[in-house]
Amino acid sequence: MTLKKGVLDPQGKAIARALEALGFSGVEGVRQGKYIELDLTDTDAGEARQRVEEMCGKLLANTVIEDYSIEVEAGAGGTARRP
Repeated sequence: MTLKKGVLDPQGKAIARALEALGFSGVEGVRQGKYIELDLTDTDAGEARQRVEEMCGKLLANTVIEDYSIEVEAGAGGTARRP
């Protein structure tokens, strides 16, 4: 999850300033975000994606100001898993 384009990202700006202070030039912008990993019992990747979409819409993401992406991969035993 990252803040949508146009939403002020003060953490990203602080990271960019710190990188410049440390001598890392050429960084034009930084967007800071979060990463959430869910282990699900679903065996169908489509159903897993649909459930995670619902979770993001209801709790995990603030969809007014955040964008998110979902990746589903097969975990142990063939279960669908979002990394």
